Amino acid sequence: MSNPVVHFEVIGKDGEALKRFYGDLFDWEIQSVPEMGYHMVAAADGGIGGGIGQPPPGRDSSWVTFYVQVDDINATLEQAKAAGGSVVMERTEMPMVTLALFTDPEGHTVGLVEAGGGQAA
Repeated sequence: MSNPVVHFEVIGKDGEALKRFYGDLFDWEIQSVPEMGYHMVAAADGGIGGGIGQPPPGRDSSWVTFYVQVDDINATLEQAKAAGGSVVMERTEMPMVTLALFTDPEGHTVGLVEAGGGQAA
């Protein structure tokens, strides 16, 4: 069984401006989560939901990434490392989701969401 893409993120210096840009451009339904400085994009028919926001403190970069649901994050991180990837964020349990991040051999960041841990927040 393949692993589905379950979430995407668009992160940049001005999360509010990005929210307006993508919301207006694609007519996305977006709910703000002010305490997180984040905006949740509702899944459209045939699509997946996602998020738009600003980078965490100490990170100035902007990025777009997708999250893949897997059964075992640690095993998948080991496979990614063996194939030439690098771990960016180890398995992290959050209130609504368990996730991790790695880069592929060319430096693209990919997120992992552990099955049974909800959807990325």
